[in-house]
Amino acid sequence: MLRQAHRLRTSDDIRTTTRRGRRAGSRTVLAYVRLGARRPDDSVRVAFVVGKQVGDAVTRNTVKRRLRGLMADRLVTIPGGTDIVLRALPSSARRSSVELGADVDQVLARLITSPATPGSA
Repeated sequence: MLRQAHRLRTSDDIRTTTRRGRRAGSRTVLAYVRLGARRPDDSVRVAFVVGKQVGDAVTRNTVKRRLRGLMADRLVTIPGGTDIVLRALPSSARRSSVELGADVDQVLARLITSPATPGSA
């Protein structure tokens, strides 16, 4: 479970991250990341978007719970002050936690370790 300090909660913050953040996708997730959105000593904040295309309410909540667990383990590897929005794609409901974790690692690695392109962030 993510502590309150690690939750990106307001619609304005989520909208800003999706519009101004860098984006990368995989077969199961689409991630938006704003590095340095706040001070470097602030905590990493994460929001999850799991739409009705993913499945019924039980399936959506299961996917969201799995993503929260995966991100809780990865928070220490992400620079402080970063805001992240993870959008689950419909295929995320059919993937195992290991496959979902690999996809999350893949998109985060692309967004956090690669240099920013002009016009991003």
